[in-house]
Amino acid sequence: MSAAPLYTDLSGYYDLMCADIDYHGQSSCIDRLHRIFGNGGRKHLDLACGTGPHIRHFLDLGYDCAGLDINQPMLDRAQARCPEASFSVDDMSQFSVAAPLDLITCFLYSIHYNDGVAKLKECIASAYNALADDGVFCFNAVDKSKIDNRSSMRHRADFEGSEFTFESGWFYGGEGEKQALRLHIEKRDGEQTQVWSDQHAMVAVDFIQLKTLLDPWFEVTIFEHDYQKLLPWDEQSGNAIFVCVKRDLAALAPANPVAA
Repeated sequence: MSAAPLYTDLSGYYDLMCADIDYHGQSSCIDRLHRIFGNGGRKHLDLACGTGPHIRHFLDLGYDCAGLDINQPMLDRAQARCPEASFSVDDMSQFSVAAPLDLITCFLYSIHYNDGVAKLKECIASAYNALADDGVFCFNAVDKSKIDNRSSMRHRADFEGSEFTFESGWFYGGEGEKQALRLHIEKRDGEQTQVWSDQHAMVAVDFIQLKTLLDPWFEVTIFEHDYQKLLPWDEQSGNAIFVCVKRDLAALAPANPVAA
């Protein structure tokens, strides 16, 4: 077995790696949440959009979509999949938009790609500033205190005569604001096997801390991580969907005192 990088460009295998994800179900659920909590507008931005599968479903639902990612090859594939949408290379922690948005999404735990709490704070502020009144920011997250380092997700797929095995899992060392997403990929062609392993540093927060970061900017409702049923978070599970409605900070600010 050779220990060599499986690929240098993740975009070539991204869709295969995520083949078991229910993009339609996830997109439909967030559309439903936006209809419940949002302002009725259809301007949408997907952060860390990858190759654009969620955007494809939001376009089909009647949204005017844009996508943001730091990987241009990913965005090239997204543009081919979603020619009606616009895409830009940018960092989700510091982005701006030309016109206010009604819905910002961030799927597949990608909010954790903010490398540290400071970057996460910047992302929250950027999302707030990009939204129109009563706009909604939706994402899913994992609570660092509930991570089981022994647990992982594994699936296999066949592609162009090769057999692929994908495995991923969270790892948290027990303290600090960094966790890791560990990836292991094997590609088998007959008797020859290639192996690729890596890990991505990500921000680690618990849900109490995350809600505290969001509260100054948003009205926050937390749901169980179930895209088929809308259930309130039971305050025990370590995965959840966050629905954040933009606050009117001007209305919350104390009135200026009137001079006597």
